[in-house]
Amino acid sequence: MRIASLLPAATEIVSELGIADELVGVTFECAGDARERCPVVVDTALPPDLSPQEIDAWVRQRTALGLPMYELDRAALVALAPDLILTQDLCRVCALPAGTVEEACRAIGTDAAVLSLDPHSLDDVLDCITAVGNAAGAADAATALNAELRTRLSAVERAVAGRSRPRVLVLEWTDPPFLAGHWVPELVVRAGGDPVGGAAGGRSVATRWADLPAADVVVVAPCGFGLDAALEQCSPVAARLPEIPLVAIDSARLVVQPGPGLVSGVEALAWLLHPDAVAEPPPGRVARIGHS
Repeated sequence: MRIASLLPAATEIVSELGIADELVGVTFECAGDARERCPVVVDTALPPDLSPQEIDAWVRQRTALGLPMYELDRAALVALAPDLILTQDLCRVCALPAGTVEEACRAIGTDAAVLSLDPHSLDDVLDCITAVGNAAGAADAATALNAELRTRLSAVERAVAGRSRPRVLVLEWTDPPFLAGHWVPELVVRAGGDPVGGAAGGRSVATRWADLPAADVVVVAPCGFGLDAALEQCSPVAARLPEIPLVAIDSARLVVQPGPGLVSGVEALAWLLHPDAVAEPPPGRVARIGHS
């Protein structure tokens, strides 16, 4: 099968299912090994080197004007002749929306199947793995992967059971501060914390620094960015919240990308909250900032 993945999480799922060799097209945000193997058919319209505040302003302006955040190379997509196109409709800021893809498919005359992945919870993410496996002819691999991920989640649940739950505020953006929604509060609960601010299953929302809820720890998890960028963004957060311990995390892989990596995110958060109960994650995933 020939698979075009227009969503980094879908590319992650395909890779974890062991069928990465069936990928024929990916996005600029997909993992580096996928971009090395496949043509990039979705690029960003975002100018480079903007600050978090400038990115937020640019996104708001594009949204108000009805302009796209991403650019789909239709000619490249049709030339790849995919059998299956993986996309999403959850967030127009995070990836190319499914409606745009379906319109493009009609325009270029492809009869490829389009599968939209739109999870709101961790269970939904696991269901997406099943859906991709079924659509790509890898149902058995999806069943095995889901079983492994659920086993790991159960292990964390047992490790943190009965422990006190610190109040955890996850910032999905820092200028302005955004309270993380969708599956992120659930990650905190599964990691043995008490999420404050964000609404489980709801959208992430902007707020003011003065309106942030009380918390025992703040997780800096800027959407779409890795650990290094999260560490950079900790400085202005620390200036605003000097008395609260901060944690930086590879948000792109472990928090906001709805793929198998969310389970690694639960494990990493559990170690940060309960280091004597859960094994330390590999380097490059999380870091504590002061107040050890």
